[in-house]
Amino acid sequence: MRRSLVILAALLAICFPARAFAAAYFVFFGTHITGDGKGFSLSRFDSDTGTLSTPTFLLQLPAPAYFILHPDGKHLYTCDSGDTFNGQPGGGISALAIDPQTAKLTLLNQQPSGGADPSYISLDKAARHVLVANYKGGNIAVFALKPDGSLGDRTAFIQHTGKSIDPIRQNHAYAHSIRVDPSGKFALVADLGQDKLFVYRYDENAGTLTPNDPPFATVKPGSGARHVIFHPNGQFVYLNTEMGSTVTVFAWDGSSGALSEIQTVSSLPADFKGVSAAAEIVVHPNGKFLYVSNRGMDTLAVFAIDQEMGKLTNIQYIPTQGKTPRNFAIDPTGQWLLITNHGSNNAMVFHIDPATGELTPHGDPIAVPYPFCERFLPVVATALR
Repeated sequence: MRRSLVILAALLAICFPARAFAAAYFVFFGTHITGDGKGFSLSRFDSDTGTLSTPTFLLQLPAPAYFILHPDGKHLYTCDSGDTFNGQPGGGISALAIDPQTAKLTLLNQQPSGGADPSYISLDKAARHVLVANYKGGNIAVFALKPDGSLGDRTAFIQHTGKSIDPIRQNHAYAHSIRVDPSGKFALVADLGQDKLFVYRYDENAGTLTPNDPPFATVKPGSGARHVIFHPNGQFVYLNTEMGSTVTVFAWDGSSGALSEIQTVSSLPADFKGVSAAAEIVVHPNGKFLYVSNRGMDTLAVFAIDQEMGKLTNIQYIPTQGKTPRNFAIDPTGQWLLITNHGSNNAMVFHIDPATGELTPHGDPIAVPYPFCERFLPVVATALR
């Protein structure tokens, strides 16, 4: 009987496109709220139709605002965004196991993050360490992962010092994001408080950080460096600024860790009047388009990317169908963009035009409690098991 099922599965794989088996995804939502019944919620997403289900409560955890999934699909790592952790000053991070069949989450362990309000967490290239940026703490840290996926020892900690011109928002260092480069040899850190993009040499075996030479690139004073991302070709770096609502394009030298500014563009239209702050920045997996969310204007800015020079050309501003858009993600098929509007407690799906990168609203907003981050996970097929 088992042999027959295996043969049947092989025949179906030949007769039907692979995407037919990858249409269903779990979607995890995190929140910045703490308290009873607050934490992670779970939806289903159909990449064939772009349909997102209303989420259901999954697991209580204190303000899991920004989180990531391990490439194995079996582990999740989150910032527990707050100023205290287990009654002590500073925030925390958590490791959770994912049931691939049901997406149920089980807490493995937690660690102090090393500073207040951890706002960003990422994995190194080998997925053996997590890297954390503590926003209010103004510092960064690295933690080893144990074989079972739980958090191990802290392997690096660096405290930033310094400030910039805004006496309220930039009165000290505010480490806002940390990301390892495609080679796995460098880590870039955007510091809102200092208007700098720091470069560290990274040892993926030891999980250690050492200041690079040159140690950083700067952006316009008062603009507030926020999130950093690499182009898929590894030759360009894109940094958005929260206070300035800009995107700066850098050429990236992967051998020396040097950044060379190419271009700075606004994520807002020239005639915009009002207050707005950039949030997330994402490059499409095909490397042709870049997207930025604007809180205040409540839009997504869409840019085309010049494949030779890395420069950006704006092609669209589109309302997010809600207030105060935060994070967003592109589904694994590259056809859909899912964004959270935490000011209006909803999430919205947009279709991505494969030729132009332009966005079209798809369906109605889905209610989600004060959402920040979202992540896609393929649903494991079980019908033939």
